This record gives sequence, structure tokens and C-alpha cells, in this order.
Amino acid sequence: MAATGVLPFIRGVDLSGNDFKGGYFPEHVKCMSSLRWLKLNRTGLCYLPEELASLQKLEHLSVSHNSLTTLHGELSSLPNLRAVVARANSLKNSGVPDDIFQLEDLSVLDLSYNQLTEIPRELENSKNMLVLNLSHNGIDSIPNQLFINLTDLLYLDLSDNKLDSLPPQMRRLVHLQTLILNNNPLMHAQLRQLPAMVALQTLHLRNTQRTQSNMPTSLEGLTNLADVDLSCNDLTRVPEGLYSLSSLKRLNLSSNQISELSLCIDQWTQLETLNLSRNQLTSLPSAICKLSKLKKLYVNSNKLDFDGLPPGVSKLANLTEFMAANNNLELIPEGLCRCDKLKKLVLNKNRLVTLPETIHFLPDLEILDVRENPNLVMPPKPVDRAAEWYNIDFSLQNQLRLAGASPAIVAAAGGGASPRDHLARKMRLRRKKDSSQDDQAKQVLKGMSDVAQEKKNMEVRKTTFKRQDEQVRRLHL
Repeated sequence: MAATGVLPFIRGVDLSGNDFKGGYFPEHVKCMSSLRWLKLNRTGLCYLPEELASLQKLEHLSVSHNSLTTLHGELSSLPNLRAVVARANSLKNSGVPDDIFQLEDLSVLDLSYNQLTEIPRELENSKNMLVLNLSHNGIDSIPNQLFINLTDLLYLDLSDNKLDSLPPQMRRLVHLQTLILNNNPLMHAQLRQLPAMVALQTLHLRNTQRTQSNMPTSLEGLTNLADVDLSCNDLTRVPEGLYSLSSLKRLNLSSNQISELSLCIDQWTQLETLNLSRNQLTSLPSAICKLSKLKKLYVNSNKLDFDGLPPGVSKLANLTEFMAANNNLELIPEGLCRCDKLKKLVLNKNRLVTLPETIHFLPDLEILDVRENPNLVMPPKPVDRAAEWYNIDFSLQNQLRLAGASPAIVAAAGGGASPRDHLARKMRLRRKKDSSQDDQAKQVLKGMSDVAQEKKNMEVRKTTFKRQDEQVRRLHL
């Protein structure tokens, strides 16, 4: 009895995970007249309980992951209802009542992971809608009038539907911060509406048939855009419009056909995560070393070799993850091992023969994956790490490296003790050129030496003549 007296003062109840399949529902819920939020997720509900009608102050209702085929019932009689989350049910269009869109305060609607084939009727009347999630349905078109009134939208997720175009009225969404359109066959969408969405912070266009011709050439007005996903498309290069996004923090361009990067990437001064995996890259530009805030760099499954990694990579002082699996790397720049914050280094499925000895000195390294590098010989760990002189490398290899010599010549200077057969092939290709250059250098040095010797001989002769002349003068005196 005492507990019943408390019920009118309860503001929220989470009944998720209970079993209400048989039609049973706690009758005391209707006594909770001050209830503001109610969660009935994963309860096996097939229809909405009648007790909802008593909850006139209810603002948030969540009935996700159930077996609901309809939302008809008591929803439209709840005047304060602001949010309805009914994701992962069995709702079809006939199960979505038109009258709920007459609720003045309705601002959050999540009908994702259902069986809708079109936009719910009367949805355009929800003038105060802020969050709309209709993803993972079977919707194939969007009526032009939908976005005439929904101009206050902040979040819109239409991913995993069957959309092949977008209405031009989307340019009215000037307050939209998140737009997710992943996995739609948008072959007819030119995305001309994008530049007008000046408040955008997140834009996801994964697997939407993006090419160079259907991406906007200018995105300069999107000064807040920080998260862009253009993975799994048909891009052959980075869309020009992306280079003007000075606020960009996360960029996913994986699974495209990109073969080179522009030096303009140094404009991404705020970039923290860059995913270029599964492309056709043979090298990374030196400008990538200017991305001082970069934390995660993914270049798996490209065509990178040692020459394709810029030596200035050590400037990436905030780098924590570097993943370059499935490439053609024989070695990695020593500078990569000077990125002291590195925690994850993935280099499996390459052609590595060894790693820099400084790999042992990365203080925060947690994961080192070098599997499937059959010729790899790990460098021995130095015995005395504390010795100050160890940080100064006087070896011929290092001096050649500092002088800008090719990796093959640097490797050859090491004495050939480790199995570097494939590097030897590169050396043979360059030996003739290197040999001719050495011969020319020797001739120049010999010429300089001869000139110097002749000059010295002349000085000796002058000194001798001078002394003889002085002796003759003394005799005459």
C-alpha cells in the first residue's frame, strides 16, 4: 500500500527485458500519473498496452526490439509526447497512425529497422521534428513536400533504403547537423543541395555510387563539417570540394579507386583520423606529415613500398595508430618509430625483411602485427637502453640514410648479414648507375688532387729560387 502511494511521484520506469508476450502488463503503471519516460524494449510486445492512456505527462516512449506490427492505439492521446522510439519491430506503413503527426511537441521519431516502403503519410506536418531516423527500411522515394515544413531538423538518417534520388527541397535543411545516406543506390543524386546545408557536422555517403562527376565541386560554406564518410564508392581521386573543409576531423575514403593524393591535404589541419585503405595508392605525399593532429592513419591494402612512405613521418607526433597491412613494404622509415604515442602498428602481409631497432623503444606500443612477412628478421633489442650514446647512430647505414642515399644502398652498407634478397635485386638494377657515378667522382677527385699537388710544387720552387737569390746577393756584398 505504501509503495502504491509513491507511484504518482515516479518520473521514469525501465521495464525492458521483461516478458509481456502473453498480454500481461503491470496494471500499477497506470497509477504513475507523473511518468515522463517509459522504456519497454525487448519485452515481446505485439501491441501497445492500454495503460498508456493514463500517462498524460509521458514525454518519451521507447518500444524497440519487439514484435509490434502497429502503433495504433493510445499515442495520439498523449499531449506531451515528444519522442517515439520504435526501432526493430515489424511495422509496415499501415501500422503507423497519421494522427501522431498532429502532436505539437513530437520532435524525435525513430522507425528504423522496420518494413516501411514509403515515407509515413502526414509526416510533413511534424513542424517541430528535430530527429528523424527511417533507416533500414525499404523506402524507395521521398515526396517533395516532406522537407517544406521540417526545416528545424538536426538529425536525419535515411541509410539502407532504396533511394535513387533526393528532393531539391532538402536544401531547406539549413539547421541539419547530421545527414546519413549510406547504402542507397543514389545514381541520380547530384547532391547539389549539400552546399546549402551550412550547419552540417556529419555527412555519411558510404556506398552511394559517388563518382567525380556527382560530387559538388565546392563545399566552402560547410565550415562546421568534421566527419565525412565516402567509403565504398567509385572515386578515382579525392573530390576537390573536400580540400576546403578546414574543420575536418574524420575522413573515410576507403574502398575506392584513388591512386594519388594532392599536396592540398595539408589544409586539413584539424584532421585526426584518415582512412585510405583499399585503394590504389603507390605513395603518400610529404604534405601528410603536416597533419600535426593526426592520430589514426589507415592505408591497408594499397600498393605502398618503402619509397612510398615519406621520411618526415616522425613529425606526426600525435599518431597512435598506423595500419598498413597488405602492401609492398620492405622496410619502414625509422621516423615512424619516433612517433612516441604510437599504440598500434599493423604491418602484416607485406615484404618486410627487418624493422628499425628503435621499434623496441616505442614506450606506449601495445599491438605490433607483423604476421605473414616470411623474410622478416626482427632486430635485436639493445642491451643497454639507458646508455646515452646509443641514441647517436654513427653507423655507415645511418650516415648514408641522412645523406639521402637510396634504401638499397643503405641496406647494402649493412654487410648483407640478413636475408635481403629482394633488396639485392634493386641494388643490381642500380649498380651500373652507381658505379658510373663513383667513377666520375673518382676522376673529379683525382683532378682536384693533381691541381693541388702542382700548386704545392710551384710554391716549393718559388721558395727555393728565393733562397738562392738571397745567397747570391750576400756573396756580392
